[in-house]
Amino acid sequence: MGILKKYTLYFAWALALSATFGSLFFSEIVRFPPCVLCWYQRIFMYPLVVILAVGILTKDKKVYLYALPLSITGMLTALYHNLLYYQVLPESAAPCAAGISCTTKFFEWLGFVTIPFLSFSAFTLISVCMLVYKRYNSHK
Repeated sequence: MGILKKYTLYFAWALALSATFGSLFFSEIVRFPPCVLCWYQRIFMYPLVVILAVGILTKDKKVYLYALPLSITGMLTALYHNLLYYQVLPESAAPCAAGISCTTKFFEWLGFVTIPFLSFSAFTLISVCMLVYKRYNSHK
């Protein structure tokens, strides 16, 4: 458990950085236009890179207080996006009034790995990391 305790913030930061670069790769290199929900998820993910980096550099034991609200809100937004994408919710529930639809399928790796799935996975893992970090550091 010592390694988990020591590197939890680094893992969360690496996830946030990978998700940020991944979203920029899909929109700027591959040219997949982001939908409204993708933009909201970016709003919650991009600051996590900076917040977690500052938390690591300053050894802030309470960095989870700043990161967890963003990661949980992003996770819930990504969950909603996945429910729309996999047609659990009707497309009429999508907030996309103009531009690209939130249910547009750009790709599916292995039949289930999609952009909304990647986002949900990243936010969930970052949230778990923050909860683990909180558990190890809140009582000190």
